[in-house]
Amino acid sequence: MLHIGLECLLRTNPAWLKNKRLALLSNQASTGRDLRHTRFHIEEHFPGQLTCLFSPQHGFFAEKQDNMIESAHHTDPETGLMVYSLYGDSRRPERHMYDHFDVLLIDIVDVGTRVYTFLYTMAYCLEMAAETGKKVVVLDRPNPVGGEMVEGNILEPEWTSFVGLYPLPMRHGLTFGELALFINSEFCIGADLEVIAMEGWSRSMLFRDTGFPWVFPSPNMPTPETALVYPGQVIWEGTTVSEGRGTTMPFELFGAPYWNCKEILNILDATPLPGCYLRPISFEPTSGKYGEITCRGFQLHVTEPGKFMPYRTSLAILQAVIHLSPDEFEYKKTPYEYEFERLPMDLILGSQRVRTEIEAMKPIMEIEGSWQQELQEFREIRKRYLLYQ
Repeated sequence: MLHIGLECLLRTNPAWLKNKRLALLSNQASTGRDLRHTRFHIEEHFPGQLTCLFSPQHGFFAEKQDNMIESAHHTDPETGLMVYSLYGDSRRPERHMYDHFDVLLIDIVDVGTRVYTFLYTMAYCLEMAAETGKKVVVLDRPNPVGGEMVEGNILEPEWTSFVGLYPLPMRHGLTFGELALFINSEFCIGADLEVIAMEGWSRSMLFRDTGFPWVFPSPNMPTPETALVYPGQVIWEGTTVSEGRGTTMPFELFGAPYWNCKEILNILDATPLPGCYLRPISFEPTSGKYGEITCRGFQLHVTEPGKFMPYRTSLAILQAVIHLSPDEFEYKKTPYEYEFERLPMDLILGSQRVRTEIEAMKPIMEIEGSWQQELQEFREIRKRYLLYQ
């Protein structure tokens, strides 16, 4: 049976937490298996010690729909504690916020993808902890897309942003605790860091294998199936193509009014796309891109998760669309995640080269082959930080 880091912390009740003032970085998805929020469990087991809360992008209740929609600091109506927003005027915690606690607990549901910003909120918290001498404890949780497969090019230094601060592949195969160890050590942050590991999780597990309830960590991540496709489907955020926001199945539904699905599928025959089925559909987003306009596109069905390669699949579809509809297809213009000059697609891909090779119709398998050596180097480095074998 799976026991998440929160449960292991509560069961062991470590002596080093006695009489310590505690802060908690979390959002509404941070619950126990009873679906009660982590802050209530912490208050119950460590009465009087929880002094403040921190929230990542999308707000403490995951109510903010899209990027660059900020949250303000506020008081939690349930506990009366101050909630410091780390996606507001700044994405970094301020030094004075750390005056209120001795230990920062981090309990976050992540989705295993380089561009998901919760990872970088954690990194900024580690940096401030190193500056102030405060301890950080990550309560580990499953990577919902598994801990074995890694996929994608390594982010290049010139394309760092809040959707990519570190040289990670798009799908990194690490838990949030393992990511914390990786970042803290490899990038010389040097915070006093401890990870409360899970019990009963193996790297081959996808989220549905865990038996743990899913609570959406952001508004457009409604199910674990959304998380499975997200490491590829997130690229549509860098285009004017609808990624399915404004529908009940974001990232699984995608398309645009000008798409010709039959022609797209004909081009895709040239690229092996295992573990999935692209089912042509029409859909109308209620908001966002093409709001209330009929789009032609696909529902992306993952039929064999162990074989499915989300990044390859979405890049191949992108290339087909660029080839078939050069006059209609457009990249999203700035701003994107507080970047006002660089092309959002390059920030998402972590590379301008990958984009230009796709545009030049270089075969996807050749593009993918070009990053295999650096991907293997990443695999070797990540071995140092794996908590689950």
